[in-house]
Amino acid sequence: MTPAKNEIPARTLPLVVVAGRPNVGKSTLVNRIVGRRAAVVEERPGVTRDRKELDAEWCGHHFTIVDTGGWLSSDDPLDAQVSAQSERAIAEADVILFVVDVTVGLTDEDLDVARVLKKSRRPVRVVVNKVDSDSREADIWDALSLGLGDPWPVSALHGRGTGDLLDDVVMLLPDSSVPEAADEPAAADDDGLVDLVAASGAAAGSDIPRVALVGRPNVGKSTLFNRLVGDERSVTHDAPGTTRDAVDTIVETPEGTVCFIDTAGMRRKSRTERGTEYFSVLRALDALDRADIALLVIDATAGITHQDQRLAERIGASGCPVVVVLNKWELVPTEERVEILTDVGDRLAFLGEAPVLKISALSGLGVHHILPAVAAAEEAYHSRIPTAELNRALKSIQMAHPPVGARIQYGVQGANDPPTFTLFTNGRLQPTYLRYVERGLRERFELGPTPIKIRVRAKGAHGSGGRKR
Repeated sequence: MTPAKNEIPARTLPLVVVAGRPNVGKSTLVNRIVGRRAAVVEERPGVTRDRKELDAEWCGHHFTIVDTGGWLSSDDPLDAQVSAQSERAIAEADVILFVVDVTVGLTDEDLDVARVLKKSRRPVRVVVNKVDSDSREADIWDALSLGLGDPWPVSALHGRGTGDLLDDVVMLLPDSSVPEAADEPAAADDDGLVDLVAASGAAAGSDIPRVALVGRPNVGKSTLFNRLVGDERSVTHDAPGTTRDAVDTIVETPEGTVCFIDTAGMRRKSRTERGTEYFSVLRALDALDRADIALLVIDATAGITHQDQRLAERIGASGCPVVVVLNKWELVPTEERVEILTDVGDRLAFLGEAPVLKISALSGLGVHHILPAVAAAEEAYHSRIPTAELNRALKSIQMAHPPVGARIQYGVQGANDPPTFTLFTNGRLQPTYLRYVERGLRERFELGPTPIKIRVRAKGAHGSGGRKR
């Protein structure tokens, strides 16, 4: 994989962090600033857990805005991770927007957050949210007791006051609001895996391959994501459904630049609430639709479930290559491993030549095989085979095993992404023979796990048949 030229890493942009306790409207404010519904919003606390970084612009000033999980002083392990994520974002911030809720007033948690922000020694603007009318204006002055300066009244939901707030924010940003491209890509870290370059949706629309990690809840996607990007980017926890948003992170790897997308776990519709989890699944499906390659993460200790099969079908329908990742392999008893691999081959046979990797995201066992597999899949996906070479291969394939009742006269590759071949024949070919031809093309041109489309145009036929693998 070759890094995209002139790609501007989002980390070169100034960082504006939105902080505060849960359920004060941080995600709504982020959506208002970026001008789209990029962060999951619901009227109950704890919806945002991971840091979500997005590109934003105001009056020609470009910056990255970070939506953080609510900061809580709690002994709960998950709350502690979410708070740690928030504190890390605060430590990196150029400007912090501290959001409080005017309808509730100041709470002990607000005071705790204020103490953390004072220690950060970063510029802070106190944003009093949900000031939906003039009648609420007088209530904002209670926020003076936080000791962080004059409060800014806004209504993130309706946009009231956000323009004035942003005018002030961009005045606090460093001068380099429009970055220049980095002269050299970041180097790989000591273990040869990755070095973090950026975290955002910046890869969308660029030449950087997008790799989506998909799977059922609680199979270890976020742990693997953190292992791949070499940073505790996503909150990991044993409770299913911990990840709510799709989180994009652009990294430099020994195989080139990659955008990894961590997604929420997908469940059957009957087990998906209409609220947060419903929108999380939509985000995960959207991430899959915009991905170039999918890593289907499966809990090896549970084996292949019906839901794993359904997810594999979703990936197949998206048309992108897939790498099957059997996580928690070290927990599988030795005597059961052959049976599990056989089951994978049987129940996911429709994925064709998809590689199956046995890993432990927690310990790092086998994770080093993922990047080469992704690179091979990405290269094969964009393959373009010259017509002369294709027809020599088709001739050789037919000589080794001639078809019955028809013959391939010649073939052309009509498209790539994925490779698409049109075969011109003097009659109809049997599906079994088409599978033989596909296997032969894969072997000769090293197409690996990428989907292949084969269309047949038989002499005298009015239409064309097609198949996709």
